[in-house]
Order: sequence, then structure tokens, then C-alpha cells
Amino acid sequence: MTIDELGEFGLIERIRRALPEPGRGVIVGIGDDVAVLAAEGGKVWLATCDVQVEGIHFLREAISARDLGRKALAINLSDVASAGGRPRFALVSLGLPRGLPAEFVDGLYAGLREEAERAGVDIVGGNITGTRAGVFVDIFMLGEADRAEVKLRSGARPGDAILVTGSLGDAAAGVALLLEPELSAEADYAALARARRDTPTARLREGALLGASPLVGAMTDISDGLAGDLGHICEKSGVGARVLASALPVSPGNRALARAARGDEWHFALHGGEDYELLFTAPAGSAEALARLIRDETGTPVSIIGEVLPAVAAPGAPRIELRLPDGRTVPLEPSGWDHLKADRKGGAA
Repeated sequence: MTIDELGEFGLIERIRRALPEPGRGVIVGIGDDVAVLAAEGGKVWLATCDVQVEGIHFLREAISARDLGRKALAINLSDVASAGGRPRFALVSLGLPRGLPAEFVDGLYAGLREEAERAGVDIVGGNITGTRAGVFVDIFMLGEADRAEVKLRSGARPGDAILVTGSLGDAAAGVALLLEPELSAEADYAALARARRDTPTARLREGALLGASPLVGAMTDISDGLAGDLGHICEKSGVGARVLASALPVSPGNRALARAARGDEWHFALHGGEDYELLFTAPAGSAEALARLIRDETGTPVSIIGEVLPAVAAPGAPRIELRLPDGRTVPLEPSGWDHLKADRKGGAA
């Protein structure tokens, strides 16, 4: 069996089975947005790492070195935010091809520094190696949290509401506009989509508020697409879900571009990935108040997009269903971006 046949998450599970059981001090190991490691005084460390690889995650000619630095750090910040934590320290490993101008590294670190200062993170070291291919930027990050406030993918309960911050699908639209020159969008929306693609925002303030709230059950960030990341919550929580297409926070520009590019106006929002919004669950009766709290404290809108259902009992029944605006209900495959199966247009092969 090859790794592309296994897929990213199948390979992760294979690796997890090959390792011994986590030792003392490991509260959560492989399988969530972060590893959770015991610290003193009721605190925990949140550990995560993520990489940006030229030709897979970015094209060097299409993004500035500064924006690449900002994005590389932001996607790690987002993992800490999704667990309700506060980012603290980062280590940066670089793979650099021969002949790369030193000014590229200057710009990269200008972006890293800008994002780190905004988040209150210290960059404390790393590693540099040469590569025979393109640039890669690999970041390891440590955050901290109160142990009682850590949010994982496993806390959703039937009857909960499903909520999401911000808007969906814009980064995927930006990727489509980059890789498919026959596509077009209005200038204002095209600029927004490029910004969401190249300089995502980690929802740190929102994550800290949600971490502190006892109402929040499960939480993750949307890196692989809403369908895929909601599928992770359903799997870890042992539940199903219903998503209301009419409630998805998707702009008209995004829907029009998705319709033109993929024949489905919800495609980018459901399957695109790299939104780095927070996806979380809360009791239905408290969802509106929680959404207002986040909006009032941070200015970030929060949408209630569906509900958590009991676990699927019938073999072959869909774990997630999508209720379309015309009232029809269709299965929503919990598929999103898979690094080992995806093509460069952001779709699963």
C-alpha cells in the first residue's frame, strides 16, 4: 500500500499504532489539533507543528517572503487558538535551495517577527538546512492553557449547536484564482480572497474566550475544510451532524466563483480548507448568547450552522448530512484537503 492510497489521516493512524502508548505527562497525544502535556500548577503545554512547502502550500512567485512568514506562523497560532490556549514560544526550521537571495530570508523573518509580536510569541531558535528542491518553512510551537479550559475535538454532544467564526471558503477561492487563470471575480472580492489565502488570521482572542467558557464542548480550527474538520469532531465525539447550507457564512462572491469553478456554490466553503476559522459546539439554548459574546468582545461574527446528531446506527448511513436551501437533505462526505491525495487545485483526488 502506498501513502497516497492510505491518505494523510490513514497514515497518521498507522504511525500512531506503530508508537508506544504515551508516557507520563502526556494528557493528549497524536490525534487532535495539539498535543496536551502536563505542566505545574494546573497548567498544560500545548504543542503543535506545521509546515509550508513550496509547490504544495505556496508558489514563491505568487507570495511575498514577508507574507509567507506571517502565514507560516499564523497557521500554528491557529492550532493553539483552537484548543483555547495562549501561544508562547516558536522554533523555526528552514529548508533553503542554493542560490536563494538572502533578502528572501530577511523578508521571511520580517513576517515571522510581525506575526509573533502581534501574538506575544517569542521565536527562540530553529534549524537551517539546504534543499535540492524548493523552500520549506517548518514551525514548532508551544502554547499554554489552564488544564480545565483546554478544548478538544471530542466534546460534542447530541443536541448541541454547531457554530463557526468569520466566513468560509475565501482562501480556497484565492487558490482557485491563482491556479486557474480562466476564472475571474470582482476586484474587491478577488483582493479579499488573495488576502485570506496569503495572510490568514489566527482567532486567538476568540479562542481564549471560548476556552474559558464552560459552554463550549468540542472545538477545532478549519484547516482542511468544514466538511473534513467537522468530520474529525464527529469521529472523536462519536456523533453525527446536520449542516444547514443556508446558514453557512459564505459571501455571494464566493458562491458565484465556486459555482463557476466547481459547479457547486457551496464547494469552497465545505471542502476548500485554510480558512483557519474556529468550529465549535455548544448547548443549543446557549448558542445565541455565546455567539453574541464573541462578536461583542472581538468584533468577529459567529454563525450557528447546524446541530449535532446522535451517532449513526445504520451501516453505511452518512455521518454528516447537508440540508440544502430547497429542503432536500444530502450526505456530506467528511472529506477536505488531504496532503497525500490532493491535487494542486485544492481538491481531493
